[in-house]
Amino acid sequence: MEDTIVTTMKAIRIHAYGGVENLYYDDVLRPEPQAGQVLVRVHAAGVNPIDWKIREGYFKQMLDLPLPVIIGEDIAGVVAAVGSGVTTLQPGQDVYGIADLQLSGAYAEYALCYAEAIAPMPHTLDYIHAAAVPLAAMTAWQALFDKADLHSGQTLLIHGGAGGVGGYAIQLAKLKGARVIATAAAAHVDYVKNLGADLVIDYHAQPFEQQVKDIDVVLDLVGGETQARSWQVIRHGGILVSTLGVPAAGIPPGIRAAAVVLDPKAERELQQIAQLIDAHQIEVTVEKTFELSAAAAAQEFSQHGHPYGKLVLQVTH
Repeated sequence: MEDTIVTTMKAIRIHAYGGVENLYYDDVLRPEPQAGQVLVRVHAAGVNPIDWKIREGYFKQMLDLPLPVIIGEDIAGVVAAVGSGVTTLQPGQDVYGIADLQLSGAYAEYALCYAEAIAPMPHTLDYIHAAAVPLAAMTAWQALFDKADLHSGQTLLIHGGAGGVGGYAIQLAKLKGARVIATAAAAHVDYVKNLGADLVIDYHAQPFEQQVKDIDVVLDLVGGETQARSWQVIRHGGILVSTLGVPAAGIPPGIRAAAVVLDPKAERELQQIAQLIDAHQIEVTVEKTFELSAAAAAQEFSQHGHPYGKLVLQVTH
């Protein structure tokens, strides 16, 4: 008797922009990969702040996603099928990477991805921990090395050191030979120190600008007032890189600014990050896991719970 061919799947979809009540656990058609694409049988999906921001509608004009839409970008799982022209991956292979929302997001039993955004999974990680890596680690990598050109001997200040991007940024910067200062809430100071930060500032206890100066690179993962206060601590010739955008005007003379928007089609970076993880040079922290059907609770925790490390959805087939 032939195996039953799966044509439907469970997925979390946004039906309208707004609160978590607009997330639905739906039965949908399983997508099929086209040229250059990979279908991944998802075992775990990372939960990132951008997920609830998309749900709230912050990016609806920029992304122009047709609703209802499956959300989520971080995935870890097994290649189920490949489209024509894909030679770097094969069915049955353990992989991790970034799903494309325009194709089919990560909060699902299967996700459609571009092959260039997927790479072999770190051998030393399970699916849960592998799903906690791609978006945050690659954002940190591209911010520090592509935008800031961070190098040995420089001093880096990270705002939001306990979060997903911040945690990877601390570790990557230390591997590069930089001195790392990070801000964090009091409850997360020890965690951030254990990641390798040379100095951790409790941002509730004392303003960071009273404790640091002559910073070469500021990685801003907070924005708003924190970003505005950062200009005064950057040395002449230094740079601020932000995941939350930078102002078009008002940047002090002699200081550069750059916004980082993740380029997901960077399988080489994913491969390099996997090598560092397998060499035990990068630690992956998952604070909490949720079942796929509990995606609303995961997003609530991401939005209001001040998590450290990463949150992950476990996808049970």
